[in-house]
Amino acid sequence: MTHDSASLYARHQAVLPSWLGLFYERPLELTHGEGRHVWDAEGNRYLDFFGGILTTMTAHALPEVTRAVAEQAGRIIHTSTQYLSRPMVELAERIAALSGIPDARVFFTTSGTEANDAALLLATAYRGSNQVLAMRNSYHGRSFSAIGVTGNTSWSPTSLSPLQTLYVHGGVRGRGPFAELDDGAYTAACVADLEDMLQQTAGGVAALIAEPVQGVGGFTAPPDGLYAAFREMLTRHGILWISDEVQTGWGRTGDHFWGWQAHAGNGPPDLLTFAKGIGNGMSIGGVVARAEVMNALPANSISTFGGSPVTMAAGLANLTYLLEHDLPGNARRVGGLLIERLRAVSAGLDVVREVRGRGLMIGIELVRPGTGEPSPEAAALVLETARERGLLVGKGGLGGATLRIAPPMSLTVAEAEEGADLLADALRTAQQRWAAA
Repeated sequence: MTHDSASLYARHQAVLPSWLGLFYERPLELTHGEGRHVWDAEGNRYLDFFGGILTTMTAHALPEVTRAVAEQAGRIIHTSTQYLSRPMVELAERIAALSGIPDARVFFTTSGTEANDAALLLATAYRGSNQVLAMRNSYHGRSFSAIGVTGNTSWSPTSLSPLQTLYVHGGVRGRGPFAELDDGAYTAACVADLEDMLQQTAGGVAALIAEPVQGVGGFTAPPDGLYAAFREMLTRHGILWISDEVQTGWGRTGDHFWGWQAHAGNGPPDLLTFAKGIGNGMSIGGVVARAEVMNALPANSISTFGGSPVTMAAGLANLTYLLEHDLPGNARRVGGLLIERLRAVSAGLDVVREVRGRGLMIGIELVRPGTGEPSPEAAALVLETARERGLLVGKGGLGGATLRIAPPMSLTVAEAEEGADLLADALRTAQQRWAAA
């Protein structure tokens, strides 16, 4: 770490919260980027396989987005939702049409946390209940209400909550009491668990909130169709389904534009939340809901910064680029190649328990060799080693033992192969160090 970097790190520690964690023993200051690469303050270049936590969806410094932001900022930066906004209406129209939700209404926020918070407010107000179903190992944001439906203890700093939350099985396919079952039996067991859970409630549960692929939880997912099976039972009880698409939306999984479409057998969700990738780094989040639910709030509300002209201009430009260049199709093709390469290089490594995911949303779960126990130490070692070789990845899962790989969706085949080689080298280094220990 240079003197300037060390000084900035000391200043960070002096004025920012201790729980605001940083990657790496020598934290990075990223100063600029282009395409799928970023540079740090020391001039080092990195292939970015994390995209600012799945947020730089198309590319760093995408000209279409930066131009849209600059042009809008040159006209007017802020107005608020209390005035008509052409870019907000235009983006809402496009998202409503893409959502798959009939008679959809869109409310813009500034983050995924705020989007999920708004969805919980809508669902509980509509149903007149504060009872919520959530998935084990889930993560939905850092607000008080979002933490109240987070089933991952690493990201749940308090047990206090405005909600009564009941956690059901299904989000983690490879661990837990149903892991050894085949997909059909697994889904049946999770549905039976949900049915039993509903018999324990006082009735009137407001909603189930679920990530189609659990993000912070380590890119875990149920078999396709599980939430459709859940939906059949939820509908019988009048319970709403909230699909948290903050990380799975916009085609990142390759096979589908939204994660819920892998579970579409009983129709779309009642509410859908989004954020991250749509802004390509600008602060955009939001909720899509059918009008009956969205319009159910019995009081006035606004969003001072949600739907700002600048962020909406960025979102429109970014979404246009994504669709015109078929980046969901690229995520499917290049992501499929990348996951197969990662499985091949991991096949002989005891430190790797599983390579999972779809599209450009891939997790590598690391364990203590011979035990099957999650190893956050191994993940931290691979993270550091990959960084030394010029590759940035993320981590999450149980105790932070899963590497999270989510490059910008314009990733090329050559860059996927380069990243797989760099990661293979880092994984082999971790394996050797474990063997030596």
